Amino acid sequence: MLYIGYHLSSVNGFLAMGLEAINAGANTFAFFTRNPRGGKAKAIDPDDASALRGLLTGNNFGRLVAHAPYTLNPCSDKPNVLEFARVCMEDDLKRMEYLPDNYYNFHPGSHVGQGTEAGIEMITALLNDILSPEQTTTVLLETMSGKGSEVGGKFEELAAIIDGVELKDKIGVCMDSCHISDAGYDIINDLDGVLDEFDRVVGLDRLKALHVNDSKNPPGSHKDRHACIGEGELGLDVIGRFINHPKLTGLPCILETPNEFEGYKREIQMLREWK
Repeated sequence: MLYIGYHLSSVNGFLAMGLEAINAGANTFAFFTRNPRGGKAKAIDPDDASALRGLLTGNNFGRLVAHAPYTLNPCSDKPNVLEFARVCMEDDLKRMEYLPDNYYNFHPGSHVGQGTEAGIEMITALLNDILSPEQTTTVLLETMSGKGSEVGGKFEELAAIIDGVELKDKIGVCMDSCHISDAGYDIINDLDGVLDEFDRVVGLDRLKALHVNDSKNPPGSHKDRHACIGEGELGLDVIGRFINHPKLTGLPCILETPNEFEGYKREIQMLREWK
């Protein structure tokens, strides 16, 4: 089964997100755990969370993919930014237990000149500080485009972070189609080869979710600019093969394209009909 959805706003609560997803033809979705630019998280209504859980079960949804705020940087050179990352992620993982057994995705961050090795060590240290055996949420490292001092633009960097994490059953990867293409992985001409490389370096068992985006930039550009499906350098056929690849069957596929409701609804239908 193809589990596909898009990034929804949580401003009207949990149940509202589920109802909107159904109206768009989605059977999974993503949402920010708090304002994407950071700040205090909205209080959770337990009844609202319970209503969403019932709706998801009754409509055979796949797992959800919550997203940490963009401002989170667990390998910053600024102590206050590091502390925000720790406090924010720790709090978010507690909040995620209102929607158990789902995913929490975050950008590994930018080492801002400290070096990739130092960045990896800092990210690993933070994860070891906040992950707990009791949590039901799996934390996902997102594949990045490798712009600037980003960590996560190479599979080897993700593997190094995972190698240092003590609770390995709580960690996984979310693969972004725009990001890996922009990072130089040739999913246009050699998707099988890219997935084989990921399997050798990280392990396909670690791959838990997909971000489904076309790219405004050519492969290897290291720029990270998303495009609507079929309107970028990847194209509909590449995206269709990506989400329907036998090795990726059953993973939640999250659209992060520059769209509103009708655009997402159209993309979901288009990708469901792709052959």
